[in-house]
Amino acid sequence: MTEKTFQSKLIKLIEKNNGYVVKFNASAISKIGVPDLLACINGKFVGLEVKKENGKPSEIQLWNIEQIKKSGGIAMVVKPSDYENIEKLIEKLGDDYYE
Repeated sequence: MTEKTFQSKLIKLIEKNNGYVVKFNASAISKIGVPDLLACINGKFVGLEVKKENGKPSEIQLWNIEQIKKSGGIAMVVKPSDYENIEKLIEKLGDDYYE
């Protein structure tokens, strides 16, 4: 599965569970190392750095993930083999959603 295909699958999963999600596209003036997907699910900030199965995050990506965690958010590197665990997490976060 390509990284792009996996990202699309994650976006659909987040939206299905009442989450708001954006794909972060880096530019020359943006902060480097920001996770690929930024989401809010039931009031919880979630940052997902999406990698293909053999991909590895950079040091700055790992640093940003740690900063999000220190700020009370949820952040991690995810690969296609992690899908079942990510699906459970996102469903759990979305379970308490009230309109």
